[in-house]
Amino acid sequence: MSEFALTLWAWELTRSATALALVGFFSLLPRIFISIFAGIIVDRANRKYLMMLGDAIAAASTLGILILHLSGNLAIWHLYIAASINGGFGQIQQLAYSTSITLLVSPQNYTRANSMNSVVHYGSNIIAPAIAGVLYPIIGLGGILPIDLATFAVAIATLVGIRIPQPSGERREQREYKGRGEVSKFKVFWGEVTFGIRYIWQRDSLRTLLIVTALFWLAHDLGGAISNPMILARSGNNSQALSAILSLAGIGGVTGAVVLSAWGGTRRRVNGMLAGFMGAGVAKTIFGLGQNLTVWLPAQFCSSLNFPLLGSSETALWMEAVPPELQGRVFAANDLVIKLVSAIATLIAGTLSDRVLEPAMQSQTILSSLFAPIFGSGAGAGMALLYVICAIAMFSIGALGFKLPQLSQIENTVSER
Repeated sequence: MSEFALTLWAWELTRSATALALVGFFSLLPRIFISIFAGIIVDRANRKYLMMLGDAIAAASTLGILILHLSGNLAIWHLYIAASINGGFGQIQQLAYSTSITLLVSPQNYTRANSMNSVVHYGSNIIAPAIAGVLYPIIGLGGILPIDLATFAVAIATLVGIRIPQPSGERREQREYKGRGEVSKFKVFWGEVTFGIRYIWQRDSLRTLLIVTALFWLAHDLGGAISNPMILARSGNNSQALSAILSLAGIGGVTGAVVLSAWGGTRRRVNGMLAGFMGAGVAKTIFGLGQNLTVWLPAQFCSSLNFPLLGSSETALWMEAVPPELQGRVFAANDLVIKLVSAIATLIAGTLSDRVLEPAMQSQTILSSLFAPIFGSGAGAGMALLYVICAIAMFSIGALGFKLPQLSQIENTVSER
């Protein structure tokens, strides 16, 4: 609800896709740097306390935004600072969460467990935008943020009574330091920092998985960064239209996750991931070509159906291929690369839309003469063009993935443990 309300507030203030994209960029930027050390922290610290810390920091930053808003001093750059703080601690929290799953469920249930995580994620997307879309005109940002603070208290209280298993420290030390002999502290530290990326890069199948998924999320986030301003621009700043689309995205995600939880996923998880890439690409292409809710709503539902399958399959592949005591650093290395390409995509998206594609599509240019019959020439047409290009790239990455022999052998990496 807070994210939705802040998006509306920022759009009303700036009318700029770049401003909204920068919120996402500043959320990703600290995640990149913290990912370098987050794996070491998660492999050694209590993961339950790390998750609680992430919620506590996010609650504190939300309180800060609320105070600034109520005092009439809230500015767009305050959102960038809050996004940076939440992003940094959120990266550690998310990593602590994902690495705990392998210690709570059996390997054959990794896909199901991750699909239930999708239920949680998309479930909030069903009701939050709908409620926020109704409440925002009535109580504004100052009324929605206190609700957010209450949910943080519930989240922290829930974790207090739960036991989160820890990986075996002894087994980890045996894996990493056997045969090293006497080495300097700096070399040990540097080895810790670079362990995850070296572990991935030395394994052909894992390296290929990382490259393919990074390319997919680059295309996805490049289009995703301008999706909300595109909808607002093409709907005449209709917040109810945006909330309806986001809510239906939640319904599609929950539907896909429930089906996946019951089904268990494809026999070969890599096939499920690649099929999800392609399905999402097709649906998002249709979404970008649309200009009203008649097209947007069913396309959004179909798009979201694919993400539990692709996301759960991808995560299960990493969980199965990497021993639990090493997952903190290896997962952090994977996150580092994904967050880096996402940050680049987010940074490019707003500028490319506001300064290049939007002006080009709304004036007499070669670009508008080619694509105006498809996308129109009004506000949001340039963003829609970029969105469709990214969606086609997502489909192409999934299709090409089936041709890569290294990727087809990914599930054999379990034998390398």
